[in-house]
Amino acid sequence: MDNPIWTYIFGAPKEKRLTVELMKSLPAFEGLSGNELLTVERTIHLRKYGAGEVIFNEDMPGAGMYIIQSGEVSIIKKIDERNDVELAVVRERSFFGELALIDEMPRSATAKALKDTVLYAFCKPDLENIMDRNPRLASKIIMNVARLICKRLVQANENLEVIKKKLLQHGDICEK
Repeated sequence: MDNPIWTYIFGAPKEKRLTVELMKSLPAFEGLSGNELLTVERTIHLRKYGAGEVIFNEDMPGAGMYIIQSGEVSIIKKIDERNDVELAVVRERSFFGELALIDEMPRSATAKALKDTVLYAFCKPDLENIMDRNPRLASKIIMNVARLICKRLVQANENLEVIKKKLLQHGDICEK
């Protein structure tokens, strides 16, 4: 009963419905129909990580994004050989690593489970498979991810501007 038509008629199993509801709440899947969400749901991979376990390391090739069903993930950037900084804590019903859906460039930070965490991996090859079978669906996902990346870039630029102003006020940098 993995056919979207039969699932629509007879209803999805509870676990599948919960996964689809989780996906529906995420910007990457905004505007997708129920059948489109079921198509994506069939491609994602369940992953479980214990507290303190590394999901991926900085500089590893990016393979895809992760959706947090439960738990928390710390995103950590290495500053130098001895120092790291926590960039963000990502909680359930959110996601991270979406840049890897667009490009397989190395990861810009490390992701580590802060507590027992259940994730769904949505990998670039899975998106490419959807692209082959359903280009319209793939383009919706890619556009949603692109919009999200743009929003995050604008926010990062605003954050940099605030930091620059604070550093100028303290005389830590010279204005050019």
